[in-house]
Amino acid sequence: MQTQAIQWEADLAIARQIAEGAGEIIKSYWGQDFNIEHKGVVDLVSEVDLAAEAYILQKLAQYRPQDLIMAEESAHDLSYIQKHLQSDAERIWCIDPLDGTTNFSHGFPHFCVSIALLKEGLPKVGVIHDPIKSFTFYAIKGQGAYLNGKRLQVSQQTQLEKALLATGFPYDRHTSEQDNTQQTRAFLKRCQGLRRAGAAALDLAYVAAGWLDGYWEYKLKPWDIAAGCLMVEEAGGTISDASQGQNYLIQGTMVSAASPSLHQKMHSCLESCS
Repeated sequence: MQTQAIQWEADLAIARQIAEGAGEIIKSYWGQDFNIEHKGVVDLVSEVDLAAEAYILQKLAQYRPQDLIMAEESAHDLSYIQKHLQSDAERIWCIDPLDGTTNFSHGFPHFCVSIALLKEGLPKVGVIHDPIKSFTFYAIKGQGAYLNGKRLQVSQQTQLEKALLATGFPYDRHTSEQDNTQQTRAFLKRCQGLRRAGAAALDLAYVAAGWLDGYWEYKLKPWDIAAGCLMVEEAGGTISDASQGQNYLIQGTMVSAASPSLHQKMHSCLESCS
């Protein structure tokens, strides 16, 4: 067990170094002109994403050449992701080189690098780095979550009407009826406040820090949430998928809250929309 803990600490050191290095690349493009392409109607990829991901992949190949890598801009199809996420044996690095590309492309300073290491299908190490605010959130399974060296603790809010929540909307919302608008309306009527900041990894990190009381979203990918899930759990929070199970990385549905009581109330609100 002690040997494994030392391994996770070494992995965390590498992940922090790589995330912060990718953050420097992202900052070098900030305020500059850069190329942007569309992966979908509203889903963007920029040369910034690609440059940051290339750096991360190169560094992981250097430091952890035997590990599998699942990265957003070079991702495999869903069947590949499901197969390897469900593997008990393999170590998988789950990478979002720039979570919040739309924000970045508009000059809205809310985006991050997200890196998680998965083993037995679950995150064991996670780093979320916001290069603009110089925030580095990090966690090791069983050892707590931290922001720039300060241990994190979720809020103790139990009442929905006093809760500040966050959410997001799927990229196919222009064509799909499953667009989260009905659920958003339901929460707007019941919670104290609602934010849609456009970076799932940071939403989860903010829940871990106690700045948000809860978060939900649909149609997410593992690289969106793997590191953030670990942050929330290590800060004492509660996470589930839509059916209150633990299959959120594969299912892509996330309900996260500070306390079990608030988590249950959020689920009840979502169920009222079905």
